[in-house]
Amino acid sequence: MDASSAYQDSLPISSDALLKQLDDWGIAYQLHTHVPLRTVVDAKGVEAQFMVPGENALRLKNLYLRDKKKRNYLVTLQQDREIDLKALGAELDIGNLSFGSADRLLENLGIRPGAVSPLAMITGAGKGVTFYMDAQAQEADVIYMHPLVNDRTVAMKRDDVMAFFERIGVEVRWV
Repeated sequence: MDASSAYQDSLPISSDALLKQLDDWGIAYQLHTHVPLRTVVDAKGVEAQFMVPGENALRLKNLYLRDKKKRNYLVTLQQDREIDLKALGAELDIGNLSFGSADRLLENLGIRPGAVSPLAMITGAGKGVTFYMDAQAQEADVIYMHPLVNDRTVAMKRDDVMAFFERIGVEVRWV
């Protein structure tokens, strides 16, 4: 199965259910639909459709990682940031990191490869996943991310993103 909304009903929390939850909590977002995106290169090909000129926006790259003690991490960074897993593990003081498998991604974050997103912490919070976010997010006006599927993107104001994390009990650790 792919990570598009066509298969969202096979996820622990569907994209539609997440969006309804955001609505119920009064957390604002703008929803954009597009072709399925699997990579940052794919995303750059469609982002002009919904980017607002002059907007201080943060577009993301998301990494689902594990350490040698089998602890799970979601690391969300600005999409153009270069990643060295060894240096990242040292900076976070958690040792060697590797990418988690697709099965563990579904188990711990409730999503499939290609749809990794901070919004997946709605599942990850209950599974003990530790969340790290690029400190650049603290300066952004709007953050763009997938709502658990890769053929949709939501634009959320930074304060609304932080309200979401507070609502689900996630501590944001800055990197």
